[in-house]
Amino acid sequence: MGAGKAGASMAQALEALWPADAPLSGLVVTRYGHVPPRPLGLAQRIEVVEAAHPVPDAAGMAAAQRMLDLTAGLTADDLVVCLVSGGGSSLLTLPADGLALEDKQRINRALLESGASIAEMNCVRKHLSRIKGGRLAAACGPARVVTLTISDVPGDDPSVIASGPTVPDATTCADALEILERYRIEVPAPVRRALQEGTLETPKPEGGVFAGHAVHLVATPWQALEAAADVARKAGLAAHVLSDEIEGESRDVGKVHAALARCVALRGQPFARPCVILSGGETTVTVGPRREGAAP
Repeated sequence: MGAGKAGASMAQALEALWPADAPLSGLVVTRYGHVPPRPLGLAQRIEVVEAAHPVPDAAGMAAAQRMLDLTAGLTADDLVVCLVSGGGSSLLTLPADGLALEDKQRINRALLESGASIAEMNCVRKHLSRIKGGRLAAACGPARVVTLTISDVPGDDPSVIASGPTVPDATTCADALEILERYRIEVPAPVRRALQEGTLETPKPEGGVFAGHAVHLVATPWQALEAAADVARKAGLAAHVLSDEIEGESRDVGKVHAALARCVALRGQPFARPCVILSGGETTVTVGPRREGAAP
C-alpha cells in the first residue's frame, strides 16, 4: 500500500525488485499526472490510482477507503509494505466521524493559507483522519508492517511525512485544537468536542500497536542536496549546502538567499565565486485577506 507524489515510481521499483514467484498485490495513490511510463516488460502487480493534491478530492477519499478495506482479514503471516512519500497527507484522505469531505477541503485550504508549518498542518490532519497518524498500521494488525518512506520534511520525522499513516504519533488532540485556535480555523462543533474530549486521539508509541514494525528512510532532502552538490563539483564549481531544514515565510527566506548571492557576486564573501549555493526545507506562504475586486 502507499500514498504520495512518488507513489507510482516507488511501486514500480518494488515490482521490479520483488521476486517474480512471490505473491505481491496492493494499491497505491499518487497525484494526477505523476504516473511514470512503465518500463518495458515490467508486469503491474500493484494498482495505482490518481487523486488531487494539495487539496483532497473524492478520488483520494475513495482510494483511502479501499486501502483501509484491504487490511480486513490480514494475519500474522502477512507482510504489508507501505510506500510513503510527500503529498500523502492530501492523497490519503478519510475524514474522521463528523467531518465531510467538504469540511476537510475547507480546513486544508485554511491551513495552507495560514502560514502554519508542515508539522502543525499534519498534526491537525492526523487527528481529523481515520487513516493517518498511525491508524493505517493499526488497521493492518496483526500483520507486520514495513514502511519505506521518502522524506520531504525538515528533520525527516516519519510521523510528519504524509502525516505518518504507519508510525506512532506523539502529538495529541489538545495540540491539534491549539493549532486550529491559533490560526482561527473553524471545525464543526461535534468535532471540536471530540478533540476536547480526546476521542479522536491517534495511536501512541507506547501502545504496542507498532511492535515488530520497521521504518526505512530510502531518500531524504539532505541526500538530494548532496547529490546536486556532487554534480556541481564534478563540473568544476564549488558547492555549499546551507541546510536541509530551512523553514519560515518564503518571501523572507528568499530575501536572505538573494542577499547572500549578491554578497558572493559582489565581494566573494562568504564564499568565493563562482559557486553553487544549495538549500532545502519547507517554507510557507501566509495568504492575507483578499481585497474586494482583486484577482484570485
